[in-house]
Amino acid sequence: MDQKLENILNLALETPEEEREQTESLNVGYSAETRSWELIVKYHGSLDRLREQNIVVEELIAGYAILTVPEALVDMVSDTPEIEYVEKPKRFYYGQTFPAGTSCFPPVTMRTPFLNGRGVLLAVLDSGITWDLEVFRKADGSTRIRYLWDQTVSEETASMRYGKMPDGFSLGTEYTAEEINAALQMPALDRYRLIPSRDLSGHGTAVAGIAAGKSADGLYTGAAPEAELIVVKLGLPGNSGGVEEGFPRTTEILRGVTYALRKARQLNMPLVINLSFGNSYGSHDGSSLLERFLDNASEIGKTVICVGSGNEGATRGHFAGNITRDSRVELAVGNYERNLNIQLWKNYSDVFRIRLQAPGGEEAELSTNIQGGKYTLELEQTRILVYLGEPLPYAVAQEIYLDMIPAEGSYINAGIWTILLEPVVTVTGQYYLYLPAGNGRGDSTGFYRSTPQVTLTVPSTAAKVITVGAYDPVYDTYADFSGRGYADSTRTIGVAAAGLTKPDLVAPGVNIQAPDVYGTFTPTTGTSFATPIVSGAAALLMEWGIVRGNDPFLYGEKIKAYLRKGARPLRGEMEYPNDRVGYGRLCVADSLPQTGTTEGTILVAHWKQFRNRNEEKQMK
Repeated sequence: MDQKLENILNLALETPEEEREQTESLNVGYSAETRSWELIVKYHGSLDRLREQNIVVEELIAGYAILTVPEALVDMVSDTPEIEYVEKPKRFYYGQTFPAGTSCFPPVTMRTPFLNGRGVLLAVLDSGITWDLEVFRKADGSTRIRYLWDQTVSEETASMRYGKMPDGFSLGTEYTAEEINAALQMPALDRYRLIPSRDLSGHGTAVAGIAAGKSADGLYTGAAPEAELIVVKLGLPGNSGGVEEGFPRTTEILRGVTYALRKARQLNMPLVINLSFGNSYGSHDGSSLLERFLDNASEIGKTVICVGSGNEGATRGHFAGNITRDSRVELAVGNYERNLNIQLWKNYSDVFRIRLQAPGGEEAELSTNIQGGKYTLELEQTRILVYLGEPLPYAVAQEIYLDMIPAEGSYINAGIWTILLEPVVTVTGQYYLYLPAGNGRGDSTGFYRSTPQVTLTVPSTAAKVITVGAYDPVYDTYADFSGRGYADSTRTIGVAAAGLTKPDLVAPGVNIQAPDVYGTFTPTTGTSFATPIVSGAAALLMEWGIVRGNDPFLYGEKIKAYLRKGARPLRGEMEYPNDRVGYGRLCVADSLPQTGTTEGTILVAHWKQFRNRNEEKQMK
């Protein structure tokens, strides 16, 4: 095993291409046409020696870069002294109005201090935007989009007069506000010949509208309706066996964050970055390159990054256990599953005997003697690629990765697959099992006794981002689909320190009105749509603090602290912070210092009631 490469990349490189193409994740990042890998690296010094080998190098921030490497040169890249660690891209899934009055926007937007987000950049990295809609224009009809970078529009597709590839990047086309305004003067049918950027799913348009939209009649208002937008339409690579993947990858996100940071520095404006998507691969502890990249990014300039906790809370994709004696974990695999992977994360000090039983009763033991290696076993016409990982320079957890693909026929054997765990040497006994995100598997596939805790998706697990869950504003209760995290963590693996709370807070995420690609408004549900409400709230705080000069240091972790402090209780939640709603539901008015709202007094009374109840419980 190459210690500089993450486990799943080691497994991918050891697996034949035709076998990788049958899996959900192993071929992500590989181009069959050019036989090359797109890789994320942490490095120091200069990468010129790699450029001399015709490797494409895109330098990002804080010692991160994206490399496009011929497969034959991956070992050479790993052997380069300047390269510290290497990961492959992961595919991400979107976690599918007006901020409700329960989020306390009106007290600060409709009366003193009349905040609206003016002077703040709000970057939406998503599926694009329907850029000519009225809700994204100023009163004079001009656009509020400062820059639009469509990673999917090639130089060949772009108009000869409009757009160019952004400086420092090797894909897509960037459009400026001036170009968008010129296109807006054209008849509707001609606009998209000049700027052929479209939001095909509508997800990004909805997110941007919730964060910063405003209709001309004032009947629809987003959270920060005067904020200026930077929009990045994330690439949808089609290089996984030549098949359109349909979802962005880690590398597109890294590029988008770097782009937004550079624009904010160029414009000398405070920046909020909204990320409404996630993935279930990883130890969920902040140790991956993407998580640590976002932690670094949040410390550059006057920046806040808001990330949705995902919609995996009720998808049965996670199981956590603590081995004291033999454990039995049952996994239901539904019909027509073409591939499925299982991650098992454990403390390296613990030694387990692991057996896998197929639906028909056939059983095999996973060898633990192959350290850091890959092997294949077959159970009832299902081939299983097994990879036994080791701790890595950036991660203390041990991963055991199983990738199931049909050996005969078109589908994995449906039925009950059983993972049998027997302790051999037990120090902590903790283990964590994850399946792919719910979007990547059938509804019938999941653990029978699933664990809803720590179902938040990566990268909402990064320590220094603001992690946003969802609640139902009608019932004032936690939305059960919302990805759950941990509070005062007792996890003994990874870098999630005890005391870390995720999510940080929740915002309305059920039936939220948002603009669609046709210019009408549609109810939307998911943490994807709770996140831009918090992004807009962060923009209002930054306007008050930085733009208006009340607090020039109101950004980063300070914004998180203010939002946590202003959060209000929800019905049914007795202890705070907790793994469902963090510190509570968003309240902008109570998060602003020195607003003197009577609502703050009401909140103190709420907290006193909760504290008294808890004290009574403890006395009993």
